[in-house]
Amino acid sequence: MKVLFLKAVSAAIALGALSSCSFFQPASHQPRLLSKAEAKRLSSSSSWLTTLWSPSPGTRTRSGGFLPGEVDLAVKAAASTLPVDKHGRPTYFSESVRHRYVRTTSYSHQENEVGAVGRLSAMGTTLKYGRVRSAAADWSRYPVGTVFRIKGLPYVYVVDDYGSGLVGTNTIDIYHPTLRLMRKWATRDAEIHVVRWGSWERTANLLRGRTRYKHCARMYYATMAKINSGRVVQRGGLGGQTPSL
Repeated sequence: MKVLFLKAVSAAIALGALSSCSFFQPASHQPRLLSKAEAKRLSSSSSWLTTLWSPSPGTRTRSGGFLPGEVDLAVKAAASTLPVDKHGRPTYFSESVRHRYVRTTSYSHQENEVGAVGRLSAMGTTLKYGRVRSAAADWSRYPVGTVFRIKGLPYVYVVDDYGSGLVGTNTIDIYHPTLRLMRKWATRDAEIHVVRWGSWERTANLLRGRTRYKHCARMYYATMAKINSGRVVQRGGLGGQTPSL
């Protein structure tokens, strides 16, 4: 009997000890106050998660407006009879052809190329990346101020820049503000529609004072040859400005 009594007392003591442990206590509905350090740590963690799961500006799917749509087969077929440049893309001679099959590349001011001045275009204006976006090309093929759209994208592009590597080709270089976006675009074929041609006169005037540079000289003399031959429409005006866009 004495042994049973001692066992009962031992069991009672053990239960009392267990009931004092935190995992045996009922959950409290009273919120715990956080220290300033804990609050700051949780806040920064929440901010990081928000950034992780929120899409960055400009990083969209093809249907969402980042990458161009597929080139129409009829546009490719129409271009198949034309001479090609060194990249195998058609060379268009008439301004009347506004739907075009082109090779596009991508560039960014963050590449810090020699000769490039920050985010300034060859026109001396700020490179655009909004509803209206900047593009670079051989100005003797796409005169400064040329406005076009890319199939599958909601933006309007304006030729306000050039690059030495573009001269003699039909490639259009699409501006992106970051290296990540630039690399995502990479090199890809696209179908464009020229909304409005730029000014050949303004192009010649801008290039005339830069002929000491080989690529500018090539564009200048090619531009003057087109103007003198009467193969292009002389529009005059401001050309490079797009006030109505």
